[in-house]
Amino acid sequence: MTSPHRPRRLLAIGLAVALTLAACGSSDDTTSDGVLQLQFAAEGEADFAYIIPAGAGEALDAGTPLEILPAELDAEVGQIIEIVNEDDRGHTVGPFFVAGGETLRQRFSSPGEYIGVCTVHPSGQVVLTVSA
Repeated sequence: MTSPHRPRRLLAIGLAVALTLAACGSSDDTTSDGVLQLQFAAEGEADFAYIIPAGAGEALDAGTPLEILPAELDAEVGQIIEIVNEDDRGHTVGPFFVAGGETLRQRFSSPGEYIGVCTVHPSGQVVLTVSA
């Protein structure tokens, strides 16, 4: 019998693995264990806010290119990014995975360049540059 908490546990493990694998750049932009230096941002207005609309996954399956956020994003340490996923499936945006129906809010806490997969941009990639 499957535990009702198993999907959440698997999502948490998957997110940790994705964050670890997505970190790129110099050693200054990651912690000693290779995880991006980000902080959960619970309050305040986001400096960068994006919405992944409902049906985005189906549109991508049908070959419709989506450009929900830019292929290159320049941010500064301390700024906040918010990604609201209104779709019924999860999407990867660089170092972030946002599950269907979830909202991600993160504060950038270290400078560096992060290059990763972006499932909601036609190029399939996003470059995130965080400066001090």
